[in-house]
Amino acid sequence: MAGGGSLGGGPKPKRGKSKKRKQAKRLGFHLDMTPLVDITFLLLTFFMFTTTLTQPTIMDMKMPPEAKEDVPVKESELMTLLIGEDGGLWYYQAKEDAQKLPMSDLRATAVTKNLEIKNRLITVLKSHPKAPYGKVVNVLDELNLAEQSIIKEISNDTDPETGLPMQRKRKFTLSEWTEDDQKKIDEAGGGESSDGGDS
Repeated sequence: MAGGGSLGGGPKPKRGKSKKRKQAKRLGFHLDMTPLVDITFLLLTFFMFTTTLTQPTIMDMKMPPEAKEDVPVKESELMTLLIGEDGGLWYYQAKEDAQKLPMSDLRATAVTKNLEIKNRLITVLKSHPKAPYGKVVNVLDELNLAEQSIIKEISNDTDPETGLPMQRKRKFTLSEWTEDDQKKIDEAGGGESSDGGDS
């Protein structure tokens, strides 16, 4: 058989020179911060107007306008608490002698005395000008805690005038320290020991 050309089994013809494909350029990412800034200031303004600012750490005590006027009261309905210069706590009722009162017994004493003459007992607190401020605060706290028990007990009784459960009518006042108060403590032996550490 003459001739004998290739039937296609030979090598394929080469194409032109191979070129590297160009990588597509990445588009830059742009974030518009203007709306974010606006929202930030709106939120800041909102919280500034709605948040309660920190109040000074002081004790708010409102005194009645007639605090300087003399008010006649029955001595039997008057219980006086005395805080001495050393922080010692004393109490007496009417014209009784002053008795030393541990802080741990103050709450129970306040409850007992108030329930003896309901809604008529007047508690007077007097503190020496040099008495520790913390002791005065502790005494006020204990008297406030005693009110919970007093209100609970009184509400079980009926008011004879209205026929309804009796409502608590607290009577409390602050008074200036006098020489007689110091004499009361001295006569009871107040200068012998200090109760300033009892809280």
